[in-house]
Amino acid sequence: MSGNGPIRILLVDDQPLLRMGFRLILEGEDDMEIVGEASDGAEAVHQVRLLAPDVVLMDVRMPVLDGIEATRALTTARARAKVIILTTFDLDEYAFAGLQAGASAFLLKDVAPAELISAVRVVASGDAVVAPRITRRLLETYVRGGGAGPGAAAGSATGKESSASSGGVRAAGDPLLEDLTPRETEMLGAMAEGLSNAEIAHRYFLSEATVKTHVRRILTKLHLRDRVQAVVYAYETGLVVPSNPDY
Repeated sequence: MSGNGPIRILLVDDQPLLRMGFRLILEGEDDMEIVGEASDGAEAVHQVRLLAPDVVLMDVRMPVLDGIEATRALTTARARAKVIILTTFDLDEYAFAGLQAGASAFLLKDVAPAELISAVRVVASGDAVVAPRITRRLLETYVRGGGAGPGAAAGSATGKESSASSGGVRAAGDPLLEDLTPRETEMLGAMAEGLSNAEIAHRYFLSEATVKTHVRRILTKLHLRDRVQAVVYAYETGLVVPSNPDY
């Protein structure tokens, strides 16, 4: 739930039938409300400002302004909406660029209804990464290649700049890493492995409440929007090195 009301969702895709399908699935949930639709990225940015949704389901390949640039615009403007990138297959350079640009997660367009509903709730809560091991696989594939996917976000390994407060990812060797305690650095590494709070708690013999506190402090210290951005950050700064170069 968003505050005292339902999760407010904006659907962004240039295919009306796809938007209709997502609407039919999500509108059936008592805790969700479709507040608007957009058919291109420029319209999406405008609608976010107008409607203040909690979650944006964002296609990447659209006319006028693509989903990656739209996501970057929302991140730069510090919009509170969380973006879920919609893609056609899991190891997609567009999905990677979307995560770099500030998206909180990505989903396959043929996602099962139950998984779509769950993902929206998870991202709205800001408490976890959607499909963390798939996200890790995506990051290992493209960070290893230099992060040069289409529309690569500012602050990627290509050397472009980014603002620490924008929620985007910064270049390798970020001095903010020095602000983390040794335990927080361990927690960040575990998050980048795709471990859930429960799995991290089990590994380090901590309570889940303690892990959540560490995660919250990490995000605050590194000026990151959410958990998935922390995972991207760990790879982009070189804190985590892709584990399987032959993947």
